[in-house]
Amino acid sequence: MKKIIAFLLIANVVFAQKIAKIDSGAINGAAFRIVFPENWKGKLLMYAHGYEFMGSPLQSKNPEWISKMKPFTDRGFAVAASDYRNQGLALVQGVDDTEALRQYFVNKYGKPDSTFIAGHSMGGGITIATLENFGKNYVGGLPMCPLSGRIYLQTRKEFDLIATFNAFFPGNMPTLSEILDKTQSTKPVSMNVAFGKAMALKKVIFAKDSLLAADIADRFDLKPDDLPFALAFGENVLRDIAIKGGGNPYDNTNTLYGGFRDNLLVNQKVERLSSTISQDKLFGKYDRTGNIDKPTLVLHTIYDQLIPAEMAIVRYENLIQEKGKQEFYTVKYTNGQGHCNFTPEQTGKTFDALRNWAKTGVKAKAGYID
Repeated sequence: MKKIIAFLLIANVVFAQKIAKIDSGAINGAAFRIVFPENWKGKLLMYAHGYEFMGSPLQSKNPEWISKMKPFTDRGFAVAASDYRNQGLALVQGVDDTEALRQYFVNKYGKPDSTFIAGHSMGGGITIATLENFGKNYVGGLPMCPLSGRIYLQTRKEFDLIATFNAFFPGNMPTLSEILDKTQSTKPVSMNVAFGKAMALKKVIFAKDSLLAADIADRFDLKPDDLPFALAFGENVLRDIAIKGGGNPYDNTNTLYGGFRDNLLVNQKVERLSSTISQDKLFGKYDRTGNIDKPTLVLHTIYDQLIPAEMAIVRYENLIQEKGKQEFYTVKYTNGQGHCNFTPEQTGKTFDALRNWAKTGVKAKAGYID
């Protein structure tokens, strides 16, 4: 389960990598780091990190971050990454702060001969939003295990998971009313606290009814062992949203839940809430449109406990089809078991395919990558 947490930021394999130069500082309160490999060839990769638990070490202070960028620096790319102005759900800030950093790079080092953008998890969503809104500055993007669909719908998954879990296992998780109370005294927690809550929750629910827990997990495309952390992670995300948005953007008063052994029971017992704020207040700016016009190559694992493929791929693909932009979108998948669980070789191969697509204009083929 600790790997789940590591994957929220970037892949978890460490390398030694010779870096010729490091530039760091802050723009509008967002710290950044830029690394230049010895073989820098005038190319730039803007990197967007994923969701960070409150109090997590900043990316710019992580001594392993440079080595984790090896699939890009090995190919002669400088890599520039912002910490964003706040942790937690930071989609809007991630887009704005990444664009501010790109402008800083151009002003200081000149316009690169090619610029790509890549990111994991929430950073994959930032990658897509950047291509939709600032695509003129890029030749292509690599969203990995991305938060790519409309943000309201993707975070609604966390809401529905907790709502239905509480219907079957009352008293083991806070109610949604408490979690989404803007005046709440309990703020989003640190990574270690969330991990501890998940471990305690796992013992309780599997001792009470392991078969029922497995059914709930299956309904949300989870392995049973991943259900507790998904609940703890979801609670953290919803608390973050309530605080930043000033209320609850979700409404399930008219929702009919299905996919359970007893759909009538869950609908009779589930907690019902009305929204108190518009979803646009927090999710409106840079919400997904599907309006891309640069090569966009998505990389996803066959199993992802935080962003299932249906959410990362199908929902965004529907938006692309509405805009008639299928020519700019391709998906590759791996046999990885876990959120953003890619090998460096898989990342490198996919990035090479994206670069070739951008260079030749021949669309990369979708499908499995080993």
